[in-house]
Amino acid sequence: MTRPRVVIVGGGFGGLAAAKALRKAPVDITLIDRRNHHLFQPLLYQVATAALSPGQIAQPIRSILRRQANATVLLDEVVGVDRARKHVIGRRAGEIPYDTLILATGATHAYFGHDEWAETAPGLKTLDDATAIRRRILEAFEQAELATDPAERESFLTFAVIGAGPTGVEMAGAIAELARHTLADDFRNIDPTSARVVLIEAGPRVLPAMPETLSAAAKAGLERLGVDVRLNLAVTGCFPDRVEAGATTLACRTIVWAAGVRASPVGAWLGADVALDRAGRVEVSGDLSLAGYPEIFVVGDAAHVVGPDGKQVPGIAPGAKQQGAYVAALIRARLEGRTLPAFRYVDRGNLATIGRGEAVVDLGWFRFKGFFAWVFWGLVHIFFLIDFHNRISVMFDWIWSYVSFGRNVRLITAGAGAPEPKQPPPAGEI
Repeated sequence: MTRPRVVIVGGGFGGLAAAKALRKAPVDITLIDRRNHHLFQPLLYQVATAALSPGQIAQPIRSILRRQANATVLLDEVVGVDRARKHVIGRRAGEIPYDTLILATGATHAYFGHDEWAETAPGLKTLDDATAIRRRILEAFEQAELATDPAERESFLTFAVIGAGPTGVEMAGAIAELARHTLADDFRNIDPTSARVVLIEAGPRVLPAMPETLSAAAKAGLERLGVDVRLNLAVTGCFPDRVEAGATTLACRTIVWAAGVRASPVGAWLGADVALDRAGRVEVSGDLSLAGYPEIFVVGDAAHVVGPDGKQVPGIAPGAKQQGAYVAALIRARLEGRTLPAFRYVDRGNLATIGRGEAVVDLGWFRFKGFFAWVFWGLVHIFFLIDFHNRISVMFDWIWSYVSFGRNVRLITAGAGAPEPKQPPPAGEI
């Protein structure tokens, strides 16, 4: 007798949580991902700022599932879903049949209708993104060392981070630390500590998902690091040599985009009749299934999930993991002739690090900041790393970095470097 076929598209938090939770279920799992590794995205900014190496925050998916006999991993890119015939269509593998389909493909950058900004203002979603941004940052200091014109040198030493959510806050703080501590004595013609890091946010405060007290504490912490925080300032243009925000201009050669995300093309795969929200996320039922198709589930950043309390589940790792585990439990329940209540998200809190020895933590029932919040942030992130070796190496690298102010992965490797300016920046500065 043929066992039920469960196809999972995406090896991120949601997809892996579902696959691992089904390890003892009487099903055959096929997990498809266009990359061969699971990535711990919350620490990507540390790769981008030379604190960690890519291998410390990623693990081959085959290695993770190697002991799970009912799981097969395919390295392929999904290009469509045939709902009527119950097939996933892979670019190389062709048609892959399923009885149950879990779409956990995550999200990508959103430029709010200005996709042309992507070349000069890269986002941070993949290891390739992180190493490319690392190259841009480190090359900016090298170009400043070579520059003879003061204005050109200043533009190379100016870094713009757009968006003040957790990624933007952590990125801005890390660049400031890199300039003021790690690189302080590495150059002869420039003073890296004079580098300017500008965090630009269209809204009224940083970390808007956190309580105002912690948001204010994060802003104060960034400013102590020397970050120039600009609020209520909407970006209107990103160019190789400048950022424009209305009538004001910031001359800079390195821009990092952290202002928004949009869902992967799951909606396009499923068909024009599928309801999507403004970010392209699929609107799912209470059990995370697609309306009219109880065998198709969408989880994580690709799904618009509203809990029984009417609140949208945030697109963060704990939410994706809980959704993946819930769908696995629902699949097991159906096999046993049982039903489950609607998915209910358990909010474990929000946390963000600002810089060396400083973070903010909101657990709902308890809020704190400072050094102990930073230690808590580190322990949580180490715990969520999948591989034990990675946990140990990251912990020791963080301890060494804290003691020595060092960042050992300051490597300029293949990737997109800082673009050359195409025209001089106009007068006026932010």
